Amino acid sequence: METAHKPLEKANTSVEGPTKPSVTILLPAFNEASIITESLTILAHRLSSLDQKYQWNILIVNDGSKDATGALAEEFAKSRSNVSVYHNIVNQNLGGALRRGFKHAQGEYIVVLDIDLSFGPDHVERLMDTAIKEDADIVIASPYMKGGKTTKVPFHRLLMSKGLNKLMRLTSGINLHSFTGMARAYRKEFLDDVNLKTNNYSINPEIIQKAEILRGRIIEIPAHLDWTYQLEYGQNRTSSVRIYKGILNGLMSSFIFRPYGFFMTIGLILMVLSLYMIAWIFYHVAVVYPEIQLSAGGFFDDRFSEAVSTVYNKRPHAFLIGGFTFVTAIQFLGLGFISLQKKRYFDELFHLNSAILKRTKDS
Repeated sequence: METAHKPLEKANTSVEGPTKPSVTILLPAFNEASIITESLTILAHRLSSLDQKYQWNILIVNDGSKDATGALAEEFAKSRSNVSVYHNIVNQNLGGALRRGFKHAQGEYIVVLDIDLSFGPDHVERLMDTAIKEDADIVIASPYMKGGKTTKVPFHRLLMSKGLNKLMRLTSGINLHSFTGMARAYRKEFLDDVNLKTNNYSINPEIIQKAEILRGRIIEIPAHLDWTYQLEYGQNRTSSVRIYKGILNGLMSSFIFRPYGFFMTIGLILMVLSLYMIAWIFYHVAVVYPEIQLSAGGFFDDRFSEAVSTVYNKRPHAFLIGGFTFVTAIQFLGLGFISLQKKRYFDELFHLNSAILKRTKDS
């Protein structure tokens, strides 16, 4: 269940009318009472400098917070017609909060930021300028690409995040450096055609995966991830603990991008090991074979069987390991081909369903 504070209104339409691009700044928030008022004040002040460029609104999704997050957000929105609060009665996790926000956003573009402003308010203008200039469907703020940087991010957190995003880049084959980052700009018309299902932290990789299937134009820009503000209020916050859940969900997402890649990689490694063992067996059989002395009239198959038996008696583990890894390799390769086939079916069905959904909306 959920409730909305009030419908969104576009800001400052009297200056240049509807010709200015409209953007909704979407802010999911869960138990952020310690920082929400100051964060909103900083963000609104920065956005006010963009009045001549964009019609902007702020949409806060209070995702079932147990503290005063919702009340403080409502208080902030009271005197501001371009700030709206949307309440989820129960926590729906990041995916659920974003999907609700996407549904109720009214701008031509949606810019998502974390309420802790770890990506500063200046990223709104940079994301929007890039989206318009490059005619992009999605623009991602990435601290991990060339030109990006991080400040005061704990080493273990940074190591896990970089490793996870590199893994996703490798498994997906998509030339991006940040798959899990929150700070993004979306063209709402395109996003409406991306049928999202995830309720957890995997929603950000899911958006990229499905946008890639739909041949969306995805641009990445260098960004500054700054945890100075987050660390200052870290002891009073609970949402930062959820980062680790995001890491686990990200590992699952890296598998979903190309499951056949995992199966085939394991299968090929096992196949190489098994072929090495089999080659080792045949080599030693060839060495032993000339030494086998059978009674007069012995045939090749008799001598070969005796040679194999001799090698087996000396190295039985080679036969067991070689045979086991060979059979396992075949199984993993088979799973890889099946996964590849299913992935192609999924892509085709997703294309078809998205086209039907778009046609239904247009009609």
